[in-house]
Amino acid sequence: MEMTEKKKRKLLLINPINQYRLGFSNDPSTSYMPLGLGIIAALTPDHWEVELIDESFELCTFRPADMVGFTAFTANAFRAYELAAMFRSQGVHTVMGGIHASMMPEEVVNYVDTTVSGEAELIWPRVIKDFEEGRIQKLYQGGITPVDKIPFVRREIYKKYPYVYDLIQISRGCPMGCDFCSVTKMCGSKYRERPVEEVLDELEQTDRPLLFIVDDHLINTNKGAEERAIRLFRGMVERKINKLWFGQAAMNFADNDEVLHWAAKSGCTLILLGIEAEKPEALKDARKRLNLKRGVDYYQEAFRKIHKHGIAVLGAMIFGMESDNEQDLYNRMEFCLKSGIDAMQTSIMTPLPGTDLFFRLRDQKKIDLCNYPEDWKHYHFKEATMGTNHMTREELQHTMRNIWMKLYKKENIRKMMFRTLRKTRNFKAAYWVYGTNHNYGRIVLEDLLGDQPGDLNRNLEWIGSKRSWYIRLTNPVLTIIYAIWWKYMVRRFTGRY
Repeated sequence: MEMTEKKKRKLLLINPINQYRLGFSNDPSTSYMPLGLGIIAALTPDHWEVELIDESFELCTFRPADMVGFTAFTANAFRAYELAAMFRSQGVHTVMGGIHASMMPEEVVNYVDTTVSGEAELIWPRVIKDFEEGRIQKLYQGGITPVDKIPFVRREIYKKYPYVYDLIQISRGCPMGCDFCSVTKMCGSKYRERPVEEVLDELEQTDRPLLFIVDDHLINTNKGAEERAIRLFRGMVERKINKLWFGQAAMNFADNDEVLHWAAKSGCTLILLGIEAEKPEALKDARKRLNLKRGVDYYQEAFRKIHKHGIAVLGAMIFGMESDNEQDLYNRMEFCLKSGIDAMQTSIMTPLPGTDLFFRLRDQKKIDLCNYPEDWKHYHFKEATMGTNHMTREELQHTMRNIWMKLYKKENIRKMMFRTLRKTRNFKAAYWVYGTNHNYGRIVLEDLLGDQPGDLNRNLEWIGSKRSWYIRLTNPVLTIIYAIWWKYMVRRFTGRY
């Protein structure tokens, strides 16, 4: 009998979410679609039925399937193991891939039936074939995928959930080799650029009004990278791909005015810059070579150039570098508030598996939360897993609580929003950073949120406390801005499905 006449097999793809700390999944606007599972779905033969379960929106319970596939960041790995145990107990074959499985395959093989390490495109068809023939293996090495083998994401699997953003990847790989980052280990040290026309073709298949370009370096260091970026952004304009979008970039994003012009014209409204620290010694700790080469004095010039084109800056800052002392942390807080960045992504240095940082500190026995795999649930960047050369883990955590309460204070967030509006003259950018700062505040202060007197509400105001004069004074202004300019942005950020 032909396979098409047989009953379809069922593949369940699961995005597990840390139940100890919700993090980005605390809000639909920061619950991003698992792009890697969309690629797995695209690589799966038509005689398989594919269903996505995303725990950002619903807890996974058992349901019949022939095979279950997990992806997981490190902070979600322990949850993936819990779910895998549930399915294995019912005789369902479990497979796990993604960044944690690629960095820790020797651990993952103990908790699932099959582990896929590396990129999936070249190996997933073989995994499926081996399963169908009854000879599936414990471990597969995917390696590095040539760009001409990267398929379009199978986007219909996302329609069941109210994702706010479409996601797309336009290149892979990174030569930077930062001490704390596993991207180079996972994706290689060479940039692999997808053809611009192919990226534009895939963008035309997206239908959400907001877009996140997930590359770590939007403008890479390859020869011709700026010209490629201009062709991409101009192509988005010419094809009328009407999106508001944000991406991630290094400081070289500000180098070329023509790049910034076409980025803004194509809908770029917010750009995440990997600043990490304002102190050269901390940048040396992290091996942040590009920032060291430019110099910390260049930061504000870069912000000014980006603002001139109506684009806001989301500054990614790391606290708890090896050389940091308590005063360094408060100095970094002041930099966040006064440097000219518009939104703040503030993280505690976390030794992710596979990074040089992890191996070095593990060998030096400096990692305090190291009861693996259960302690992986603490590796979400908002909890200290170790101290610094000058602070204990407990001192670092206590200091960060104080810093976060000051950084994400309602008055500071609103002042930054008005400053963004003044510097960018872009109401959309001002709305985006206002919401982004609220989201990050809710993430880092998650354990303080509640609905009782003395709790912090989701607007980052203390329940039962009197509003400050500044908030009361600016509320009428904000009401007018919402009524005239922001009501359309609210619709964009609520999700379509």
